[in-house]
Amino acid sequence: MVETYKDGEKEIMLLEGKTALITGAARGIGRASAMVLAQEGADVGVADVLPEVESTAAEIQKIGRRSAFAVFDISDPAQVRRGVSEIREELGEIDILVNNAGIVTNIARLTKMTHEAWQREITVNLSGAFYMIREVIEPMIAKHWGRIINISSGAATGGLHKQIGYASSKAGLLGLTKTVTLEHARDGITCNAILPGIIGTELVGMMPEEILQMAVATTPARRIGTTEEVGHLIAFLASDKAAFINGAAIPIDGGASLNTGTLGSRKEIKELEKSTTTF
Repeated sequence: MVETYKDGEKEIMLLEGKTALITGAARGIGRASAMVLAQEGADVGVADVLPEVESTAAEIQKIGRRSAFAVFDISDPAQVRRGVSEIREELGEIDILVNNAGIVTNIARLTKMTHEAWQREITVNLSGAFYMIREVIEPMIAKHWGRIINISSGAATGGLHKQIGYASSKAGLLGLTKTVTLEHARDGITCNAILPGIIGTELVGMMPEEILQMAVATTPARRIGTTEEVGHLIAFLASDKAAFINGAAIPIDGGASLNTGTLGSRKEIKELEKSTTTF
């Protein structure tokens, strides 16, 4: 790690000398996390199915870190192989993989979910992460150091109404995370999952106001999380400081995964009703 100074105070860069690759980095959590990792000293490869991911790489370069981008669909193993190869040619082997890319647009009850929609969601959200891990893990094993961070969801443990494909695929990521740990912790590799709650991404900003109000009212922190907060958790898990955290599923949801109901406090009920109607 390299010591730098900011406003006269010593600042430790967590990821100096490391190379990261983040999928789904054109916007939202992926873009914000890419910037946080770069600010912590990493060179960062960014990938997305959207060509706008090039602008993320440009922003990283502006702060003095190396970056490269690739446009590909993680659900296609051949495209994954090509895209990772493009990043490697520019930045070298990958030390840190962040599986962030995913889709959350298939809104339907179980009885209305089509075969095609189900397959697409499982393939992108779960198989895509598997393909990415398989593509980068051999060099991690060889150097006896690697970090894999899978972005799951609170839906993985609690389900999600009318999003059976999304919830199932994100739950599958937890099994993938734990199994990678069982097989490769001895190789100096950590694999952890992050379970975001309501985070202020572009997609969340497009949600109906009444749904956002209810989400905030039932979150103990009484606010929406920021994409940068997720990025800082990713940076910590990617660092040497988190070397003994492995196979974990870590919520970042302002306490939303807790039992927020109350059976014994009229005051709490009134406060909840007030926050629901005045946010």
